[in-house]
Amino acid sequence: MNVEKQYRRTNLLQEHDYYYNLQDVEQPVLFRDSFPYDQVPKTRFNHRLVPMHFPDHIWITDTTFRDGQQAMQPFTADQILHLYKLMHKLGGKRGVIRQSEFFVYTEKDRKALEKCMEMDYDFPEITTWIRASKNDFELVKRIGIQETGILVSCSDYHIFNKMGLTRRQAMDKYLGIVKDAISYGIRPRCHLEDITRADFYGFVVPFVTELMRIMQETGVPIKIRMCDTMGYGVPYPGAALPRSVAGIVYGLRFYAGVPSQLLEWHGHNDFHKVVVNAATAWLYGASGVNCSLLGIGERTGNCPLEAMAMEYAQLIGNDGGMRLEVITEIADYFQKEIGYKIDPKTPFVGSDFNSTRAGIHADGILKDEEIYNIFDTKKILNRPVGVMLGEHSGVASIAYWINTHFNLPQELCVDKRSELVEKVRQIMDGSYAEGRNTMFSDAELEAMVEAADAEQYRKFKENC
Repeated sequence: MNVEKQYRRTNLLQEHDYYYNLQDVEQPVLFRDSFPYDQVPKTRFNHRLVPMHFPDHIWITDTTFRDGQQAMQPFTADQILHLYKLMHKLGGKRGVIRQSEFFVYTEKDRKALEKCMEMDYDFPEITTWIRASKNDFELVKRIGIQETGILVSCSDYHIFNKMGLTRRQAMDKYLGIVKDAISYGIRPRCHLEDITRADFYGFVVPFVTELMRIMQETGVPIKIRMCDTMGYGVPYPGAALPRSVAGIVYGLRFYAGVPSQLLEWHGHNDFHKVVVNAATAWLYGASGVNCSLLGIGERTGNCPLEAMAMEYAQLIGNDGGMRLEVITEIADYFQKEIGYKIDPKTPFVGSDFNSTRAGIHADGILKDEEIYNIFDTKKILNRPVGVMLGEHSGVASIAYWINTHFNLPQELCVDKRSELVEKVRQIMDGSYAEGRNTMFSDAELEAMVEAADAEQYRKFKENC
């Protein structure tokens, strides 16, 4: 690859005559200075800054039906089909959600995959994740899939301690698998498992350099998925490898010659950094970030797809043709049809996301919604601003709940000084005086409005 093309936006001459040979060490390098198992991992800095390089195009890929399913009760084929349709709808005509990967091992998995393929959508493209075996390649080829993920663990934790191989043996094995995939007419996507604990210049760069050589020889694109398997990645400028997200992305682009469109970040949320790490990968040159709906996945989960849809809009400056209101449809489907419980505090999809309990906030919302709402949630997400009513809610909150819950036109709206609001407040106070200590449900509040003024309640319901 001509590295100078990567820097076409500048007139700087970039030195790029670097080649890193495989360091076939006798003992595993476990970076105990950063990962002392009996302590919290340490973030080290070498103060080496790498340049941002935002790609011409960025996108999202999905692993809901692969990694996501590993952490919850498996979806039915019909549920997978419905969610796939919603992802297509969310991603829009330009295909911001570019791909979705599937398991193929069970009859149910294959049935779901076939149903989704029958939709004949351009986006998300259906890919698979398989074991590196001839039988699996034949299965994928028979189904008609063009790209598949292949696990190529790259840290010594995995190479030495899990597989019992040397680095040379692991590299030779992986390169052989990739060549086999290509011989079957399948585009390989190499999942570099545990990259944030790997010897970056001693194994990762030499290995990926060989992959790029195979790509040049065969003309078959080889995608590189950078897997932050344990969530160790950090976004901080000047952080040292192997934990530096920016350093990993830059190093693979510059030293291994991987073009942005073949780089994809896959993170986990063990240290609460999954979203910012994914955004950092975009900023430093990876076109793709791998996500799952609602962040479902191993342990603390994957990067939430809905979060990166919002991050995309913030970084690009527009929604790229996405239909962001579908995020609410997806959340509703998970809760009502799949029975998945979403934490109320979850951004964009939780019940408390754009709701407030504080009376002073509700008063501000009544005056100007923009004061306490992050954006027009009704327009963008089909989520009107809400208030939660409880012991500490004031009359402004009650008035706002009535007006929004019943979707009242201006002429029927009540304010915090109305007699109806005061009566509802008295009923609520009575409940707490009797020992209640929880928030009120919408059904309970409706009953209070009816008890306070049955005629007015009837008018409100007619308006609904």
